[in-house]
Amino acid sequence: MKKIIKIILLVIITFSINTVSVLANEKIKIGLLVPLTGENSEIGHSIIKSVRLAINKINNPSIKIVPKDTKSNPEITLEVAKELTNDGIKIIIGPVFNKNLIYLDKLSHVTFLALTNKNDNFSKNIINGGINATSQLNAIKKFIKLNNIKKTIFLTPDVNFKDEIERAIINSKIRILENYIYDVDPTKLTKQIEKITRYGIRKQNLEDEITRLEKSNQNNKERLIEKLKKRDTLGNVNFDSIVISDFDESLKSVTTSLLYTDVSPKDKFFITLNQWFDESLLKETSSQPLYFPSANKSNYDEFSSEYFKKYNQYPNQLSFLSYDLVGLVYYLILQNNSIVDEKMFLKKTLFKGKVGIFEIKNNKISHILNFYKVEDEKFKKIF
Repeated sequence: MKKIIKIILLVIITFSINTVSVLANEKIKIGLLVPLTGENSEIGHSIIKSVRLAINKINNPSIKIVPKDTKSNPEITLEVAKELTNDGIKIIIGPVFNKNLIYLDKLSHVTFLALTNKNDNFSKNIINGGINATSQLNAIKKFIKLNNIKKTIFLTPDVNFKDEIERAIINSKIRILENYIYDVDPTKLTKQIEKITRYGIRKQNLEDEITRLEKSNQNNKERLIEKLKKRDTLGNVNFDSIVISDFDESLKSVTTSLLYTDVSPKDKFFITLNQWFDESLLKETSSQPLYFPSANKSNYDEFSSEYFKKYNQYPNQLSFLSYDLVGLVYYLILQNNSIVDEKMFLKKTLFKGKVGIFEIKNNKISHILNFYKVEDEKFKKIF
């Protein structure tokens, strides 16, 4: 962080800007592309509500949000985006889903702040504002350095985001021994984990040592044999930490397989990706401590509480992110002398939002994340 500040002069601001006189009297319109009808309408309406909270927080009548319904359809997304541009709008927050980006390169004069965390932009006019894999691996890289971890392996499921993980490993320049791609089928997973952890060899080592002692003339061999029989394996694995690039039940299946192969989080660092404080992890005591990068939990809890108080329901993670993106756009407008154009996202800038610190440069957004561990059935902040 100190290094960044030395490189550039910047101002890190909190979200609560209340400057009204800075902007011109005319309205500055920001588009919003979200699904308001169809199967994903609940997500869209939650985002709309969080954007309202953000606009109320900014408290500047010059800013106007203009929402449009994408219906989670790429063709409709393009059409309603055209409607926004015909209204003179040059900055649009959204769309939500990666598939809805595919035609937006046709509107090259408009900047889209997509809510996806994918890092494979379809066009230069699309900036992905989600917490991408590279940002998460940068935080993991920092944790590895702080703990002087020398040997790290990745376990990545053979699913649609595996390419994103592989690119992030390259982009973050994190040093690893190997990235193992595993089958999410539970019937195949354990066999793969056994191979990765050399379980068969370590189990055989134990049996061989017990046999050797039984045939030996050592005075204390009975005590040693009794002690060995309480173990499952003998011998170490060739890594100090494991980054499990997975979520939900699939993540739990991997940790269970690791425990079965006698690899414990008490001996090796179990690290995963952003889990958004999934409370079901608190109950998985055998897999603790478990480490992961994430948004700022205190801010997340505060936002959730404020949202619930206003709407009597809890927000989703995209609502949390969209709240910050409104503040980010407003801040960049101020920094750009109230001119709304693509130059807003070129200059290297830091913005402190609810999620954490956004770093903007050359039409890309990355996040400087916090780091947490699950231990004693609690989420504990590391940095």
